[in-house]
Amino acid sequence: MTQGPPPSPPAETRPAPTGAIPPSRMALLFMVMLVTAAGNTAMQSVMPSIGTALQVEDVWISLAYSWSALLWVVCAPFWARRSDQRGRKAMMALGLVGFIVSFVLCGAALWAGLAGWMSALWTLAAFAAARSLYGGFGSAAPPAVQAYVASRTPRAERTQALSLIASSFGLGTVIGPALAPLMVFPFLGIGLTGPFICFAAIGLVALVLLRWRLPNDEPQYAARGQAVAYSSSGSGAPLDPQEASESEDAAEPPRLSWRDPRLRPWVFAGFFGGHAQAMVLGISGFLVLDRLGLRETPAEGAGPVGLVLMSGAIATLLAQWGLIPRFDLGPRAATLWGIATAAFGTVVLAVAGDLHLIALGYAIASLGFGLFRPGTTAGTSLAVTRAEQGQASGIVASLAGASYIYAPALGVWLYGHSDWLGFGLIVALCAAVLLHGWTALQADKELTKDRT
Repeated sequence: MTQGPPPSPPAETRPAPTGAIPPSRMALLFMVMLVTAAGNTAMQSVMPSIGTALQVEDVWISLAYSWSALLWVVCAPFWARRSDQRGRKAMMALGLVGFIVSFVLCGAALWAGLAGWMSALWTLAAFAAARSLYGGFGSAAPPAVQAYVASRTPRAERTQALSLIASSFGLGTVIGPALAPLMVFPFLGIGLTGPFICFAAIGLVALVLLRWRLPNDEPQYAARGQAVAYSSSGSGAPLDPQEASESEDAAEPPRLSWRDPRLRPWVFAGFFGGHAQAMVLGISGFLVLDRLGLRETPAEGAGPVGLVLMSGAIATLLAQWGLIPRFDLGPRAATLWGIATAAFGTVVLAVAGDLHLIALGYAIASLGFGLFRPGTTAGTSLAVTRAEQGQASGIVASLAGASYIYAPALGVWLYGHSDWLGFGLIVALCAAVLLHGWTALQADKELTKDRT
């Protein structure tokens, strides 16, 4: 009796892929993250002015994002598991569709409110409902991109690879605030809602390119012999080694929990450090309007707010394109140095009284968070096996969403009562992450070594 082929070894004992992701594919992944980041920061740069024009208190503008962020927390892990079953490309496309539809509806709701067709209350309610589409469906893209990169990157190179993807957010936060004032079209009657419509159109272009240029990656059944891609003509073309290696991980791993001992220190750091970052972002736009005396002329606030956000975005790019690869920072080092730098930048921002110092403080804080975010993302990825990358990316995306459920509104509310309450809480959160991470985070040497 002939014996069948030996079973595949477990995913965690199989060598990690050794080749780099082709540059053309990395560019598409970068584009998916870039478009959504640019759109969201463009929105952040005009929302304080829109809220002031609607005569709505600052805290309600921040709370309008909360339902969307809650949906993100709930849905991101679900979409991450679906990406293991349906393929990463399908989930990226779904996320872009959620982004496009949400931005169109958000822009329409705000335009109706600014035109006087709806009261401020109903305008914010409609905006929150439209924004929830991004939380519910837009959350499909980031975990799919992260899992795509992590499952195709050797352990020793993963921090830099994920840092490159994370830098798409940094570049997006440069582009978004830079373009937002140029997209305010008063002569067309859409005014401050112009960035919503423009970025929805850009998202549509990105969706077409993604569907056209990124190869399908639907998971394959466990195969014996050479893995082939399905062809409608009936002839199979061999998958590249990275895709073949991923297809061998078809067996579904056990459900990964936030409380998993391997992840717990990284989850703590990501959760509380993410809250600090969300509070800084939530406060910054209103801080510019207050310190520069622009409350009476909100339409003039989009430019200075955009400049401050751009300074932070450039600093984030410096961290992710310059410091991390130049000094070969591992997850623990990037996390600890980043959170300490963010705390210092927050102190500078708290005492700033003019646009120059506000931009400097925000840039220093953003430099820190630009180190911190890739550090915790890579640490979470490296703490688990290759077969668990999809679930790990869902946890990372869920943590990012959790930071925006109430943290921006809480920061703005505390800032509205006392500047020092808002900024003091941010510094305290950074200090807690630093102290916990110093004792609990696994050493970089242990995290990044290959496991065969």
